Amino acid sequence: MKTERGFTLLEILLVVAAMAILAGIVILAINPNKQLGDTRNAQRRVDVNTILNAAYQYSIDNSGTLPSSISTSATCSTPSTNQICKTGGTCTGLVDLSVLTTSEKYVVSIPTDPIGSGTNGTGYFIAKNSNGRVTVCAPSAEQGATISITR
Repeated sequence: MKTERGFTLLEILLVVAAMAILAGIVILAINPNKQLGDTRNAQRRVDVNTILNAAYQYSIDNSGTLPSSISTSATCSTPSTNQICKTGGTCTGLVDLSVLTTSEKYVVSIPTDPIGSGTNGTGYFIAKNSNGRVTVCAPSAEQGATISITR
């Protein structure tokens, strides 16, 4: 007598259900939205540091004088006055740091926020306090992060 061997429909459904549950657990553990947010925040930290380093390198080369477009302000992220202008953008009402990109001496171009930049603004803000300390910040940071560097 010949018996055929194979899987029953119930066995196949149980295996598929178990795989779906495991896949769901792995996706939740990886959490792609958090990973992407962390990646964008890491880029923001690098960009903020790059802008601040370029401004200070400019001041070293110019007898301690910072770019004149950096305004004195109590806070870094005042949208109306402190947002940095994109390289090649229309800088009306924005902080023009084109002196940093002239001849690509300090930076090739001003970095832009991964998702928080506008038509002409980079999404990064810069200000100096009354003591001359400069702060560069990224107010569009995700997951409750505060990204701001002061020197």
